[in-house]
Amino acid sequence: MAVLELLQYDFMRRALLAGLLVGLAAPVVGIFLVQRRLALIGDGMGHVALAGVAIGVVSGRAPVWTALVAAVAAAVAIELIRARGRTSGDVALAVMFYGGIALGVALISRSPQGTPANLNAYLFGAITTTSPRDVVTFAALATVVLVVTAVLAPRLFAVANDPEYARAVGLPVLGLNMVLAILTAVTVVVSMRVVGLLLISALMIVPNAVAQLVCRSFRTSLLLAVVVGVAVSLCGISASFYTSTPSGATIVVLAVTVFAFTAVAVGLRERWAGRRHRVAEGQHAHEHGENCGHPAVLHDGHVDYLHGGHLHAAHGGHYDEHGNNLAHDHPHDHPHDHPHDHPHDHDAAPGAQPQEAER
Repeated sequence: MAVLELLQYDFMRRALLAGLLVGLAAPVVGIFLVQRRLALIGDGMGHVALAGVAIGVVSGRAPVWTALVAAVAAAVAIELIRARGRTSGDVALAVMFYGGIALGVALISRSPQGTPANLNAYLFGAITTTSPRDVVTFAALATVVLVVTAVLAPRLFAVANDPEYARAVGLPVLGLNMVLAILTAVTVVVSMRVVGLLLISALMIVPNAVAQLVCRSFRTSLLLAVVVGVAVSLCGISASFYTSTPSGATIVVLAVTVFAFTAVAVGLRERWAGRRHRVAEGQHAHEHGENCGHPAVLHDGHVDYLHGGHLHAAHGGHYDEHGNNLAHDHPHDHPHDHPHDHPHDHDAAPGAQPQEAER
């Protein structure tokens, strides 16, 4: 009933559609920023976009387009500065942070109203200010972001994960980094009415942080991040309607809450798995291998060896226990027919950053 009530209002239908676009685009771009350890670059783009919004307000032009021009120009400049090595990435980001917000405040003070109140909707998000024209513009920009990312995803991943290897195999590293920076700038502009320029970076990063806690591959991390991004965007916009809070703040609080609960759940699961971790025996002088003389049993993506009625799996400097009381004359029984644990869940830490794409 609550959903039907929201859909009765034109502005809420526009806000929910804009939230869907933001929830799709922001995590898709954010996963590459996480890989490159540039989680805060969205904040820098947001500050520069604020200057673009101020230019639009003062000049009477559409703030969306002036913000887009300012953010894209900053994206290109920052990548060129970083590539030429004249200053480090964090210094360049700091210059972009402070210069953008200072220019925005200075320009808005020259507006006819002489007050920055009109910027609140852009800074923190406001569901009532999304016009039909804004929705069309955001839809077009979000489509560009998703299509370009889908086409260039393997190359963007390669550059983000190992730029030296990407350069060695002939990939245009500078060009791809610039494309990613521009996609980030476009995503910031798409999100500014829903999440706000000061909070958009959170929607790029937090869903990916949630996904990396529970996923082990790039593809599954990306899919889960998009699901989380869309869910918190739509739920946050709906909640902001009833609580009369800024939509951006509500969305980010919800996203951080999801991350906190996920982190606690993963921590508890790891502790429980650690308690269930069984070592075969204190001393095991025999080394299992292809020619060790003991039957090999394929088990859940790895090989166990049947030895003395037990399934032994090599793990670090010892052997784990994956089953016991197995008959010697049935070495090829499927291990799932016998009680066993899954101690290898922790071999690839759920919170580790995905390092290779799923093929």
